[in-house]
Amino acid sequence: MQNCILCQSHKTALYYQDHNRRYCNCNTCGCVFIPQQSLPGAMKEKERYLSHQNDVEDSGFQKFVSPIVRAIKANHSPKDKGLDFGAGTGPVVSKLLEDLNYKMALYDPFFHPSKAPLLNTYDFIVCCEVIEHLHHPLKEFVLLKKLLKKNGVLYCMTDLLPKKEDFKNWYYKNDFTHVIFYTPKTLQWIQKKVGFKHLEIDNRLIRFY
Repeated sequence: MQNCILCQSHKTALYYQDHNRRYCNCNTCGCVFIPQQSLPGAMKEKERYLSHQNDVEDSGFQKFVSPIVRAIKANHSPKDKGLDFGAGTGPVVSKLLEDLNYKMALYDPFFHPSKAPLLNTYDFIVCCEVIEHLHHPLKEFVLLKKLLKKNGVLYCMTDLLPKKEDFKNWYYKNDFTHVIFYTPKTLQWIQKKVGFKHLEIDNRLIRFY
C-alpha cells in the first residue's frame, strides 16, 4: 500500500475511491491522504488558488475566518509579532489583525515567496485553510514549531475528517488541492512528534503551543 504522506507509515489502506482519485487511511497517525504520486503539480495548484475569490473586504470571508481572529485578540496583544503562513492571494486574517494594529508578516510559496519571514520567530502563527494542502506536512509542522518563540502559539483552521459514512458527500474532499485530512488522533500524533506541549481543538480551530 502507499506510505502515509505525514508519518511515512506502511500501515495504510484504501479508504475511498471515486472517479477523480483514491483516498488512503493511515492506521498509525489516523489521517486520510492522497498518495504521493497523485499529488497535484505546482502549476495546477497555483491555477486553483488563483481561482479562489479571496477578497479581503468580503464580509462572508471575514466571518469565515473570525474564529481565528477572535482567538488571537483574546490571547495576544498588538505588541506580539505574527506570521500568516500560507497567506494566499487574499490574506484576510492579516488584514483584519492589521486593522487592529497587529504586525503581521506574510509567507506563501506561490504568492508571498520571499523566505525572509522564515528567518524570524513569532509570538503566533496563523495557518488558515492551509494544513490540508501540505504535501510534506511533517516537514512543515517542524518548520512552524521552529518559527515560534518560546510560549508561541500555532493557530490552524481546517475541516476535520467526518464519519466514514459521510465522506462520500463531504464537500471538502472535492478540492483537488486538499490532499490530507486530519482527525484528533492525527493532531495528537503531530503534537507528540513535533514537540508541542499542548493541543486544543475547537471545531475547525486548532491550537498547538
